[in-house]
Amino acid sequence: MVGDEFRAHPSGLPGACVAELLCDRHDADSVAFKVITRDGSTVDVTFGRLRERSERLAAGLASLGVGPGDRVATLMSKGVDLVTTQLAVWRLGAVYLPLFTAFGAGAIGDRLRQANAKVVVCDEPERHKLEQPSWTVVNTGEVVRDRDVRFADLLGFPAATAPVAVGPDGTMMVLYTSGTTGTPKGVPVPVRALASFECYFRYGLGVSDDDVYWNAADPGWAYGLYYSIIAPLLAGTCSILVSGKFAVEDTWRMLSEYGVTNFAAAPTVFRALRASTGAHGALALRRVSSAGEPLNPDVVEWSRRELGVAIHDHYGQTELGMVLGNHHHPAVPGEIKPGSMGQSLPGWTAEVLANDRDVVLGAGRLGRLAIDVAASPLMWFDGYLDRPEATAERFSADRRWYLTGDLAQRDEEGFFFFSSRDDDLIIMAGYRIGPFDIESVLISHPLVAEAACVAAADDLRGEVIEAFVVLRAAAEPSGDLAEDLQELVRNRYGAHAYPRRVHFVADLPKTPSGKVQRAELRNRTAARRTSG
Repeated sequence: MVGDEFRAHPSGLPGACVAELLCDRHDADSVAFKVITRDGSTVDVTFGRLRERSERLAAGLASLGVGPGDRVATLMSKGVDLVTTQLAVWRLGAVYLPLFTAFGAGAIGDRLRQANAKVVVCDEPERHKLEQPSWTVVNTGEVVRDRDVRFADLLGFPAATAPVAVGPDGTMMVLYTSGTTGTPKGVPVPVRALASFECYFRYGLGVSDDDVYWNAADPGWAYGLYYSIIAPLLAGTCSILVSGKFAVEDTWRMLSEYGVTNFAAAPTVFRALRASTGAHGALALRRVSSAGEPLNPDVVEWSRRELGVAIHDHYGQTELGMVLGNHHHPAVPGEIKPGSMGQSLPGWTAEVLANDRDVVLGAGRLGRLAIDVAASPLMWFDGYLDRPEATAERFSADRRWYLTGDLAQRDEEGFFFFSSRDDDLIIMAGYRIGPFDIESVLISHPLVAEAACVAAADDLRGEVIEAFVVLRAAAEPSGDLAEDLQELVRNRYGAHAYPRRVHFVADLPKTPSGKVQRAELRNRTAARRTSG
């Protein structure tokens, strides 16, 4: 069967060693990463260089007392130093904790304290965000603060020990959820999760040996860490890493200049490319993928015209990796249905359950998206770090089902269609309306760049829809345009579901990973109603 090779993956063997799987077993002269620096220069980094640097850094970290099970965090930009640090942590059997560089001091401190971090490796520009109550700071800058340890000094240690094997159930990293639906929770990722990551890399993304692969997601978050760094290392495939922040013009240039054939990014990136007006060079794209938020059908049609290939939407979570997709690999179905997240990936079985009981619903019925644990051999999530009550909410009482917290429906062919987060659902006069459906209609308007819909309290209907709309650069907000958008929804979706109010805004509130924070928009509507 398709994907069977991942059921006997080496990450599931008793002596599984992360450093060996991701680095040491590969050809030392093979290029692991093409790093594009802030000044536009390019550095090819081989597996041999990564091994040599990470062995020395591991010895340096060991001199600071880092050993098996200790948590080591990074607050670093994408580049060779980041990957070197990750591999060094895993060589010691320690646990890696990624921190997103856009976080403020409060969010960083919360995560470091929750995870009981022992060491933080940071770039000098990020150093001001760190307190120093209980962790050691390793600074990559040339000149560092008095109490900091210089990264370069640790790289000067001679390689001293063989890599530690922690086995399939050993924790290799802890990631924190984005917190869109509550307090961020720590997700321990065991070594055996590597089988799932590589399965998606091969079947979902369809990465082949002749691809020029670039996943633009930030490795401070799951999609970027799992699939821009870990999966390529595991597969021995070269991946592009771009230092610095996202910029539309730079993205167009690099896609063309480097001849990228396989590109993955969040929907926010594609919406920004769609809204741009500048010309771009010739593209070599063969496969394009999106994950992190639902992908509006209008963006897929845009990609067919402008990128020369349709974007394949995929679905997953920090707790799972990717589990649904419009797969690229020729061995699995390649059809794309507008608005669909795709089908279950090899090794995973998703279903839609009734809202009030753990019963599988038939095609076309809206319910809770769930993973059948018993029928998903690549399932690896067991529970949150020190949060048994949060873990209990994620599983059915018998642990048969993992509950994603999302609402969806499935068609007769097994394609899944996202509706909303459980708490984003709009219930108006008895109608259950997913905001994604209305948002997809709104962004089909040629003047609209982005849109988000939320529920607002209404005395008559209980809830009504309010829309927050970001216009393209040349467009001007007006009452007439608001009415045009309302009429568009009436005609394309349904007269009952048009937004009663349309608010034109400069931007939408988002998490650092780019997901729209509809809860913040709901708070705005509630505050507006309270103030009269």
